[in-house]
Amino acid sequence: MLRPWPLQIQLNNSDKKAIYLQIADAIIEAIKLGQLREEEALPGSRKLAEIIGVNRNTVIEAYDVLLSEGWIESRSRSGTFVSKLSKNEISKSKDKPATSKQNIIINYTIKVDDGNPDTSIAPVEELARAYRQIFKRKGKWQMMGYSSSLGLLDFREHISKMLNHLRGMQVSADEICITRGSQMAMYLIAQVLLKPNDYVIVEHPGYKKAWNTFEHAGANLLYANVDSNGIDIDQVEDYLKTHKNIKAIYVTPHHQYPTTATLSLQRRYKLIELSNQYNFTIIEDDYDYEFHYGHRPIMPISSLPNINHYAYIGTLSKVVAPSLRIGYIATDSNLITKIGELRNIIDVQGDNIMEQAVLQLMEDGTIRKHLKKAHSFYKNKRDLTADLLNTHLKGQVDYTIADGGLAIWLIPLKQIEWQILKSKLDKEKIKFMEPERFSYLPDLQGIRFSFGSLTEQQIEEAILILKKYL
Repeated sequence: MLRPWPLQIQLNNSDKKAIYLQIADAIIEAIKLGQLREEEALPGSRKLAEIIGVNRNTVIEAYDVLLSEGWIESRSRSGTFVSKLSKNEISKSKDKPATSKQNIIINYTIKVDDGNPDTSIAPVEELARAYRQIFKRKGKWQMMGYSSSLGLLDFREHISKMLNHLRGMQVSADEICITRGSQMAMYLIAQVLLKPNDYVIVEHPGYKKAWNTFEHAGANLLYANVDSNGIDIDQVEDYLKTHKNIKAIYVTPHHQYPTTATLSLQRRYKLIELSNQYNFTIIEDDYDYEFHYGHRPIMPISSLPNINHYAYIGTLSKVVAPSLRIGYIATDSNLITKIGELRNIIDVQGDNIMEQAVLQLMEDGTIRKHLKKAHSFYKNKRDLTADLLNTHLKGQVDYTIADGGLAIWLIPLKQIEWQILKSKLDKEKIKFMEPERFSYLPDLQGIRFSFGSLTEQQIEEAILILKKYL
């Protein structure tokens, strides 16, 4: 049975109170403060005596006091546990506010997330094999030391080749920083680019975690609307004419988050023109470039000619597995130097072994093979979702089936009250992302239906439940 961490009980030898009573009172205080919770197992008397440095009989006496007062209970062959206590038996309960409806834990049977991949097809065995092979190599101890704060050079060189050959960019290994996921990449960029009272233009609706990152750096946000062709460039230009200190714009142009719209080529070139004219950085988050089902993915803005100020963010976490935090930044050498210096302060380097393992999977073709499998896997899910939407929600929602990504943006044709809808969905034990996850407006009319991590049965069930309440 799993026991709790050692109890920190301080005894006062000068105290006139008996040692066993000091121990009992210390445990009671820990229960009152919530450090020991109801039905949590206590250490055995012998173990606790060793921890505190007293005779075991002293601990037994303390436990006897606690048993007689009802603070703990003894279970045959199981041990000693904190008792279930009524509201009047524990003083801290009167200081706690009554549990609100928002705090009620619901065990959802279906969670429609923001576009996570299905971890069941992740190349876990191949990754584990790569780990084992790395530790068998000659000179393996050299990999256990420090490396560049930008990441392993071999890994950065491979990323640069991938970006240049497959995404039309022109970057070297010295212009790349490997990060622990795209969120860390966002943080590093924000910290080196922005100062308090600078402005950042963001898409609306958009990725709120990025907004929070920019605000944490002291920046103010300017929201530009999104339509079927991506961010409204005319609105962006209006902001540039009326606001000073606009240092950056954050965009997800390939499959806009959350609407999945693709930024048109005309708007991409206009954005570069404005960036060069007003001297602001285009922060391009290409979070799901690999998941594209059309003829070929749209090339990044960062690959277009004449772009001068850009920071390109990519990730391998969705390709391999979300729990493996691997992202990267590609930008000019001046900015990457500042990013490397900051990275060295907060996180001296990345995970050398992980980078070596993923590099091996990239070089031996495992990642390419996995992506081919994933492409077919997610395209089938997307097509199934599209068919089910057409069958069950036609006339109730408007939507466009994107050429890529792991989600479809649904716009209800009738106004919906989110809190009412959420209450009904909670009863069905199904969770959708609420507007507050990607909007400052509580009543934004849009539902991000992410199919990537759902089974086919869950996709159909989720759509049928939406049909029921829309």
